[in-house]
Amino acid sequence: MVGDSVSQGFNNGGVYRTDLSFPAFLAECFEPPSRFDQPLFTAQGGIPLNLEVLARGLSDEFGSSLTWTEYLPALKHLYTTLRRIKNHWEGNRISLARNRTAPYHNQSVWGFAMNDAWMMTEERARKVAEKQPETYSIFSFLPDHAMYVTARLVLNPSLGETFACSTQLDNARWLQRNGGIENLIVCMGHNNIIGAVTDLRFEYSEEEDLEKFTPERNYTVYRPEHFKREFEALAEEAAQIGAERVITQTIPYVTIPPVTRGVNHNPDRKPGGYFDYYTRFWIWDSDFDPDRHPFLSKEQAIELDQVVDEYNKIIRDTAARYGWVVVPLNAYVSAYARRRLGGPPRLDYPEEFRKAMLRNPATQQLVEDPVHPNLSTDYLRVDEKTGKVRRGGIFSLDGIHPTTIGYGLIAHLYHQTMQRAGVRFGQPLNWDRIIASDTLVTDPPELMAELRNLLRFLSLGRNEKVSMLKRGLLDQLMSLFSPRRRGTFD
Repeated sequence: MVGDSVSQGFNNGGVYRTDLSFPAFLAECFEPPSRFDQPLFTAQGGIPLNLEVLARGLSDEFGSSLTWTEYLPALKHLYTTLRRIKNHWEGNRISLARNRTAPYHNQSVWGFAMNDAWMMTEERARKVAEKQPETYSIFSFLPDHAMYVTARLVLNPSLGETFACSTQLDNARWLQRNGGIENLIVCMGHNNIIGAVTDLRFEYSEEEDLEKFTPERNYTVYRPEHFKREFEALAEEAAQIGAERVITQTIPYVTIPPVTRGVNHNPDRKPGGYFDYYTRFWIWDSDFDPDRHPFLSKEQAIELDQVVDEYNKIIRDTAARYGWVVVPLNAYVSAYARRRLGGPPRLDYPEEFRKAMLRNPATQQLVEDPVHPNLSTDYLRVDEKTGKVRRGGIFSLDGIHPTTIGYGLIAHLYHQTMQRAGVRFGQPLNWDRIIASDTLVTDPPELMAELRNLLRFLSLGRNEKVSMLKRGLLDQLMSLFSPRRRGTFD
């Protein structure tokens, strides 16, 4: 597995339970289950920030709701929690080195663009952290260089000399030489465009960006010709590994995940198609002001989707030349985009998945109507009366990455596509376990109904000092997902 956050199992703002990633679900479908080693990041709720864990901590401290007088104590609670996370993942408490003498089978690192597959090593990640000293301020309470810490623990878990200069592709080659690879999944390219929606900034890559190392890049959208050059380079490297079969996927439209919220000039206009503006997901339609809030325009959103179409043509054409299997993830995600479609999904959910959702009392309300399910790509919504999720369920709290159920649906699509390509699985996906493992959907934190209100509060405010604190927290939260600020947080 060579990939980024999607194949690492990143959700809710951090990498936490990698055993709940889609490749891990696929490995369990072989008979006997395929060995699939990957690092765990369960300490302190994951790295760099787990919004679900934070929401549960706030619920334990403040109950089911936050009053205006509790917002500042809540911020203090968050600050204390985040400082503890920062100290752990920067190695200030215990050594982060793992007792391991071989690379992990899952060579995925969140935040990686395509050329990081052959540029980034543990040694280079360590040197980046050493050159940028730790910062201390109210606005720097997340782990410095979080992506680089993650990269070091994935690429060279012992932090010794043997794999210090190995890239993702180098480690995959080692695994091929020492046991062989039957199915190699290559899942990269998302971070070559996702910055446009996390930063709400549309800036094309330039020629020099292709040679720049990670912290020096400033683009948010790779030009299609640059994407073509690098995907073809990635394909040639992956093909030379010698795996029996290589599987890749198309890239979903970045305008669909609820990290941005579509807003129209006329709030009474029926949903469907493109919106006039795309702004932060915590900004309500009635609050949005284009003179005050960041946004992408409708024209930019359309252009982003056109760029993704070009990316996906490049992926399909390149895969055809190498005889790779292509998983149509873009079409799959687009079929469940309720707000984009202006109505119900265009694809039925898998039958066994729907049956399992109905068997679970905590999720049956989402799919009890198979024609008009509430499970969708919307931002998660919780019913204040029942405490159950009433909408969303596919994307996690960061608005970009899938929930555990979402990863299960990706695994289903891979399972189907790989079976058609001749892969023999011994058993189907264990939907009951996948659904039960999604604690965000089956047991949302008490404060989930207040979470977006808290973020909305942070985006407003007239007091200059308080507003500075609020903006600092929001900048920290959004910097988690910005490819141009991968892990620096300073």
